[in-house]
Amino acid sequence: MAYTVKDISTKTGITAHTLRFYEKKGVLPYAERTENGVRIYDESSIEWIETILALRSTGISLEELKEYVELFKEGDSTLLQRKELLNNHKVKVEEQLQQLINTLGRINYKMALFDVQLEQLERSSCTL
Repeated sequence: MAYTVKDISTKTGITAHTLRFYEKKGVLPYAERTENGVRIYDESSIEWIETILALRSTGISLEELKEYVELFKEGDSTLLQRKELLNNHKVKVEEQLQQLINTLGRINYKMALFDVQLEQLERSSCTL
């Protein structure tokens, strides 16, 4: 099935501007054009966009994404390199996740302290 920029925007939530930006930066590998220059996308484009959005949400750089796409275009001989690139990013994401878990623990600790203080305030105001 063929999709227009508008279709892709609706399906993925990505704006036309961002779509063109990703194409220009070389991180969206396949965007066919009609004879009139209109961009046409297919299901594989949607998969790429969803992958790009997922990786970008975890902080992967455009340079890393572009490197991944270039390796992909070279074919199966780059499978190990692509796996290594994603594994390196995975390690960064796991570190970020651990930091978030630690921060959440700190927030929960502070909230528990507030609960204790609020409880003490309630008890002291009840005895007056």
